[in-house]
Amino acid sequence: MTNVTYEDFAKLDIRVAKVLSTEKIPGKSKIIKGVIDLGDDHRDVIIGGAQYYEADEMVGKTVIVIANLEPKKMAGVESNAMLLAADVDDKPFWLTVSEEVPLGSPIK
Repeated sequence: MTNVTYEDFAKLDIRVAKVLSTEKIPGKSKIIKGVIDLGDDHRDVIIGGAQYYEADEMVGKTVIVIANLEPKKMAGVESNAMLLAADVDDKPFWLTVSEEVPLGSPIK
């Protein structure tokens, strides 16, 4: 594992978000399109793990995202954030918060 400096870590905009909606992407079995709410902003995202979860299971989840990751286009959808998850044998377990936290709250 490579160490990163605090300055590199500080460049990441990690925040609390809520998944507002999801939809299947035609022809794709491992990813879905989602819309997240960052409190002041709604963004389209690609969400992995569709082979393990139904698309609607994500709706309403409060998740942790990297909000300033460079946009990436996949399957015709531009993803404008990345949901964080623990990866166990390629299955994502989404990072969440256990209490009510305002959307957009920074993670430090």
